[in-house]
Amino acid sequence: MRISTRFLAAASIAALSLFSGTAMAEEKLVIGTEGAYPPFNSLEADGSLTGFDIDIAKALCAEMKVTCTFKTNDWDGIIPALQAKKFDAIVASMSITPERLQKVDFSKKYYNTPPAIAVAKDSSIKSVDDLKGKTLGAQVSTSHANYAEKHMAGSQLKLYPTADEYKLDMSNGRIDGVIDDIVVLTQWVKSDAGSCCKILTPLPIDPEINGVGAGIAVRKGETALADRFSKAIEAIRANGTYQKINAKYFDFDVYGDK
Repeated sequence: MRISTRFLAAASIAALSLFSGTAMAEEKLVIGTEGAYPPFNSLEADGSLTGFDIDIAKALCAEMKVTCTFKTNDWDGIIPALQAKKFDAIVASMSITPERLQKVDFSKKYYNTPPAIAVAKDSSIKSVDDLKGKTLGAQVSTSHANYAEKHMAGSQLKLYPTADEYKLDMSNGRIDGVIDDIVVLTQWVKSDAGSCCKILTPLPIDPEINGVGAGIAVRKGETALADRFSKAIEAIRANGTYQKINAKYFDFDVYGDK
């Protein structure tokens, strides 16, 4: 059986075009975030996402030469949504903890800050010990809620779906104190919305609960993607991009100890 050279040539060109198209196809990743945790991630009125997490994610995607889009998800369901492949990675100030490492894999950290307590400016609470018998607010499914359960068992813990909701109750005097990341609370008490309150004290990091910093979560077993994010974090730390983003939001190096 003879095959014409014209047919072979056409088939070769088609195969080459298909290969070239595949090779040149732009890689895309969907990034999951909460959109309700300023100054790290916030969903604005116009539907845009802003914050340190968002800018870092964009910088990492540029370094990795991939096109990234963002999708918001409620915090308490964000890991199940990742596992269900609604997105490819989570960039949402998620602490790398032993408990979460059972469910997802992580990049290296991209920042690390301690927890803190905030109370009303005129509060009689002067120390952590004074929180016994008091109502303490925290966001559900967070390392901060776990911290309070372990170290402040004498307090009544009240959990909220978002940080905005515990802030509202705190502003209205419905609870006695709140626990969260020190950066989140510090920026809140400096704002008009948080003018009711002050930082009581930073808290010592508990590695078992707080982990080793916030990392980028990927599905269990997708270590190659986690490693790419880790290398990209190292790259933007080395080329100055990280420092420019850091300076946009903070007056100190949020990365923490190296």
